Amino acid sequence: MPTIDQARAWYPAYDPVHGFDHILRVLRAAEHLAEREGADLEIVRAAVLLHDASGQTGGETRADHQESGAEFAAEVLAAEGWPSERIAAVQHCIRAHRFRGTERPETLEAKVVFDADKLDVIGAYGVARTLAYDVVMEWPFFAEPSEHFMQTGEKAEGETHSSYHEYIFKLSKIIERLNTPTAKAIGAQRQEFLNQYFVQLAKEARGQF
Repeated sequence: MPTIDQARAWYPAYDPVHGFDHILRVLRAAEHLAEREGADLEIVRAAVLLHDASGQTGGETRADHQESGAEFAAEVLAAEGWPSERIAAVQHCIRAHRFRGTERPETLEAKVVFDADKLDVIGAYGVARTLAYDVVMEWPFFAEPSEHFMQTGEKAEGETHSSYHEYIFKLSKIIERLNTPTAKAIGAQRQEFLNQYFVQLAKEARGQF
């Protein structure tokens, strides 16, 4: 079983969005969910500690890090002597943890990891991480979405991305994608907090009083 100290070395010393503090928050949430839902804690813990580690192992982008992350997990766990079926279970959790991913969580453990990761993108930390990502990418906090974006989720030609775009496309829909009853109960309050923030952000940006 990978340890927290071992996992710390797989992540950058400072990353306000996907740093090791994110991993620790997701781990605490995942342990809570796993205990309530009856998931395999060893599978869940290994998957959480490894789910974003691929960013330090190659040239992949955020869009495909779940694939290289699953490969990295197999290397780490095989070196520890894990059986192939349990390695595969961890790999599924990692490949299925992305909101934009094509592989959906099928096992209880994958659903727990997905839910724990998504709880960290709503609520107070969700707001902070979303704004931090804009700073890193040099995007504005608010830009008016085009009608095309509102209808399709795809930016029009020349359209600027912003936190508000991310809210419209993804963050406002997190509660609908949570799998477990425990996560849905926790997520309801966090989703409400996040929704209120972005409604207020849009009002202020638009000069509404």
